Amino acid sequence: MAAMWGRIRVSEIADVIGGRMVSGAGDTVVQGLSTDTRQMGPGEAFWALKGERFDGHDFVDQAVARGASCVVADRDVSGRLPGKKDTPLLMVADTLRALGDLANWWRKEHAVRVAVITGSVGKTSTKEMAWEILSLRDEPLKNKGNFNNLIGLPLTILGLRPEQRRAVLEMGMNQPGEIARLTEIADPDVGLITRIGRAHLEGVGDLAGVARAKTELLTKISRRSQAILNGDDNLLMETAAPFGREFLTFGLGRDNDVRGHGAEDMGPEGVAFRLRFQGEEAKIRLRVPGQHNIYNALAAAAIALCMGEPLENVVKGLENYRGMPGRFMVTRLENGAVLVDDTYNSNPASLKAAMESVEALAADGGRIIIGLGDMLELGENAREAHLEAGSMVAELGAAYFAALGDYAEDMIRGALDKGFPRERTAVVRDHGEMVDALRERMRGGDLVFLKGSRKVGLDRVAERLKAQ
Repeated sequence: MAAMWGRIRVSEIADVIGGRMVSGAGDTVVQGLSTDTRQMGPGEAFWALKGERFDGHDFVDQAVARGASCVVADRDVSGRLPGKKDTPLLMVADTLRALGDLANWWRKEHAVRVAVITGSVGKTSTKEMAWEILSLRDEPLKNKGNFNNLIGLPLTILGLRPEQRRAVLEMGMNQPGEIARLTEIADPDVGLITRIGRAHLEGVGDLAGVARAKTELLTKISRRSQAILNGDDNLLMETAAPFGREFLTFGLGRDNDVRGHGAEDMGPEGVAFRLRFQGEEAKIRLRVPGQHNIYNALAAAAIALCMGEPLENVVKGLENYRGMPGRFMVTRLENGAVLVDDTYNSNPASLKAAMESVEALAADGGRIIIGLGDMLELGENAREAHLEAGSMVAELGAAYFAALGDYAEDMIRGALDKGFPRERTAVVRDHGEMVDALRERMRGGDLVFLKGSRKVGLDRVAERLKAQ
């Protein structure tokens, strides 16, 4: 029988993670797992993880007070169990490593086929599109929010229920070694890399470092599993070639296994294209705009086809997809302007792809108004990348450009160096100032595009524009 919360005991968890019982009874039943005392329920195991701002070991007494069934720690916290010495305490060498080990065991205890997605852009949209296709037959597991790292992915897997037979999971990274470890944990049947772009350069140095980090997937995925690559990404294909295995490829090039062609841009209403695979062909009508979404759809189709879905389900599932907040989401404002909210995150690769789609959306002659925020985690490449962002705005021929963040001056300088008029630019100090600047200038028929890294919070600008 598959592992289930409410049946698994502390002693079983100890065996899986190599934990040493310091106190309590091994036959205590565990109802679930939590890393946050504010959200944990009675009977759940409390996993003490150390993060950038908090150390779970400091909250062990709160976990016990909330009815924790056991505590997993990597240092002696028995002194934080006053009056509760009967609470099982498991000691391990590294709680983060142990969490991944438990998730890997949990995954293998279930009869589930797992697909994983990594890459510099499009991971979440690809995951959601693939989920729409797979969910036509059952309810697959997927990550929620940004649960795609060394904590979030194990917690997602540990939410797998016995009746779930498929999972589609995204994997993120900002340091070398993370994708390899995430692949170990998920043990995928299908693994896909969307494309290589300049993201998380602070942790890997340069574009070649990004390629090496993303292709760590190929070092850990089983030879029996299917690896899928963007066949139009030359750097990705070159980096993957030495692994000496066959890949399924997707893209717009003629040699791809899952190929898109005949693209039709319908502006804010979406895009259409024809998909070809193993001699079969079908027309796909996406309800989300942007040429970049064709690549996301092809990637999702490749995953679904590898997981046994017929082409007709691929068509229906992709047509069911309606987009996600903050990811190139189009809204028509009351004044007749169109807002493109792409504020969930940003890096040079995703910004370039989005700008190309913005240009296509505004092809009927409407003015383009741009609001950009900083792109984070670019290390020593940050200034150059933000200068380039400004130059892209100028090349787009925008009517107005506002920038927010530590690199706002660099973005504006990049635009000015390309001949963009200074009077049509602004460095804004906060979200309210950007809202005011954009509202003052936009009118009916304009296309307003917002994009920045998540921590910059341009989603607040988008929401206020929608509300007003």
